[in-house]
Amino acid sequence: MIRLHHCHETRSMRVLWLLNELGVDYGLQVHPFDKTLRSADYLALNPAGRVPALEMNGDIIWESGAIIEVLCETFQDAGLGRLPGDIERADWLVWLHFAETISQHSAALTQQHVMLYEDTMRSPIVMQLEAKRVQKCFGAIEGRLSTPVENRDYLLTSGFSAVDIAVGQAVYMARHFATFEGFPQVAEWYERITDRPAFQAALPPEGADRLYAQQFYPA
Repeated sequence: MIRLHHCHETRSMRVLWLLNELGVDYGLQVHPFDKTLRSADYLALNPAGRVPALEMNGDIIWESGAIIEVLCETFQDAGLGRLPGDIERADWLVWLHFAETISQHSAALTQQHVMLYEDTMRSPIVMQLEAKRVQKCFGAIEGRLSTPVENRDYLLTSGFSAVDIAVGQAVYMARHFATFEGFPQVAEWYERITDRPAFQAALPPEGADRLYAQQFYPA
């Protein structure tokens, strides 16, 4: 039995996307993005009071990167992981964890633009610095995709994998604060991966509460 604890438009979205790609049966518990995540019942699942938390075969796993590794190792036949000994294992791990670098900048920007309701609480300097850092992350992806390697349509030469999911979902959040201007390869890659049915199924359903009320938040 697999059950994912999820909030719309947060890091748990990358796990939801992966579960859709794997084509496995799972249950979904959607939580509001509020202080109920700090209830005693939920803290028993994730002591940090955040999503995701994944219940699987009697175990509880938290931290999205760890969950992705476990799922890819459990469902190896899907080919979305790169196991120890694989020539692309190191690259797979680098890009999997680079998703968290992007997400940290997006989290800071989400706090500034979304969670802090009063202008007096916000810092234009933080907004500008973090948006620039997101652009630097886009630059790193652009460089990877621009490498003259045959069939480099995805982050790994061998093709689509869970790192496209992890990084792609991080970019989904980051694009609320920085554009793809100057990053044509990122734009093409993002369009390619988000056109997948599994990504579309991970989006908030119509009428659901969303974390982001706007498509873009200028610094």
